[in-house]
Amino acid sequence: MSLFINAFANILGFLSIKLPRQWLRKSGSWLGFLWFDVFQFRKKIVLDNLEIAFPEWPFEKRLEVGRQSVYNLGYNATELLTVPFIDEKWIEKNNVFEGYENIEKARALGKGMLFLSLHLGNGDLGATMIVMQGQELFLITKRFKTKWFDDMWFSIRGAKGVQYIDAHAPNNAFDILKALKKNAAVVFVLDQFMGKPFGIAAKFFGKETGTAYGLALFAQKTKAPVLPIYTYEGPDKKMHMVIEPAMDLSSYIVADKDQTTSKMTQAFNNKLEEIVRKHPEQWMWVHRRWKEFR
Repeated sequence: MSLFINAFANILGFLSIKLPRQWLRKSGSWLGFLWFDVFQFRKKIVLDNLEIAFPEWPFEKRLEVGRQSVYNLGYNATELLTVPFIDEKWIEKNNVFEGYENIEKARALGKGMLFLSLHLGNGDLGATMIVMQGQELFLITKRFKTKWFDDMWFSIRGAKGVQYIDAHAPNNAFDILKALKKNAAVVFVLDQFMGKPFGIAAKFFGKETGTAYGLALFAQKTKAPVLPIYTYEGPDKKMHMVIEPAMDLSSYIVADKDQTTSKMTQAFNNKLEEIVRKHPEQWMWVHRRWKEFR
């Protein structure tokens, strides 16, 4: 069964990479249409989240941005299948790097680098673009319990060399430190809710919620630079891979370690909010980001 599914996914990916990128992305719109307009799965959550973040917007604008957000998830799902078949020609034609020199500056420090990221645009494609430029990269993520699906999913995502660290593995801290010692990049996706014991209270769009504090701990322990990274679909119909300069975290360091962790985590949330405000139609509003922290 798993071999059949893997073969089918590879065939779809091979055929998909032959299509113009915008044709492929638009072909995913039917997924968004079914999700948002037909079955209306989590539609209320999407609209409630947008009301928290943008209470000043009229309902019609929140509805349209919410619809575009879910449609974007459909676009990304179809495009994910092409990852094993991407080459340098595809990158040159469809991708724009903004700030790649910031990775080179961070690499020169020799401490590894910590990437602050979020579910905006197509993160898997973005990670692939960075690896194909020669930067070793590890992404912290959850694994699936169903083995055949986990194997298929990560064989597609990691086909070009992106490596993964299990977010719930008992040795993940060791794996992160090991990656940094190799001067690799480690991606922390920080925009999802995290309750205790691995999250702390922090505000996002002015409302308190739970946010994972692991990035703040590793930033303090390793002194590795923290670079915000994300992708977005530009007006030029290309994927833009943005790597911002390393954040200056010196002003958040105080004598009390817990306070430092809290201040840094809030700074990370502020940065993610800034990014979402630039491209709200491309963020993943379907997630229950503002669950009560406890």
